[in-house]
Amino acid sequence: MVSKRRKDMALLAARAGRYREYAPTPALWRHFSRLWSHTLNDGPPARVAIVPDGYCDLLWIHGRLEVAGPDRTAAFPVIRPGATVIGARFAPGAAASWLKTPLSALVGLSVPLADIGRKGTSEFEARLQDCPDPEAAATLFGRLLEEAARDEEEPARDAAMIFAAADSDRPASGLPDRLGMSERQLRRRCYHHFGYGAKTLERIRRFQKFLDLCRRVDTMPLARIALEAGFADQAHMTREVAELSTLTPAIILDQLGGRKGSG
Repeated sequence: MVSKRRKDMALLAARAGRYREYAPTPALWRHFSRLWSHTLNDGPPARVAIVPDGYCDLLWIHGRLEVAGPDRTAAFPVIRPGATVIGARFAPGAAASWLKTPLSALVGLSVPLADIGRKGTSEFEARLQDCPDPEAAATLFGRLLEEAARDEEEPARDAAMIFAAADSDRPASGLPDRLGMSERQLRRRCYHHFGYGAKTLERIRRFQKFLDLCRRVDTMPLARIALEAGFADQAHMTREVAELSTLTPAIILDQLGGRKGSG
């Protein structure tokens, strides 16, 4: 029973190969939070969990451009071993304008960019197809995004404020007053720019704080991690982490390297 459970257990994407992040160039920083590449390990396919983070990403994968919409819970995409995925993480408020699509239409989905109707997609893809080396493709990917960004509007400032509030310790209940909008307007803006409401975004960003703590701590008890991340208590953290990732906090702590041999 134990061996079967370990075999079926999801592996966080950060542990499923080599993941690297890059700061966007000045031409891109208003539109993208990070550029990144992820080369999966060779060998038998693993059950890889992509956990929610409140973002939307543009990917170069399987020879085409795809949009990975925001997730409410972990996604388990099928990616061949050894493949390299190149990505750009949209800045808060940038994706809906860039894609001309409300993110509520993309929650939990991975959609070819061509299906969304983004102008210039076929040329973008053709130029990347001629660049088989992953490192060169990542460099070209960034340059092509810079070209596309020249005609893009500035991201919505209120979306950045909503995201920052979800990342802080200030409750979402106070957002309407701080932003000068009604509850209904806030809900509409959240669904447009993030795919879900402020409470869900707040919940996901708290989960991301938990992941960040797991990467940095080595001896902190799980009960203390729960409080540091903003959960009510350890039981609350265990429920939330399981719902968002399918894993327990102890397993995630093991996978992210914060503590060896726990749980």
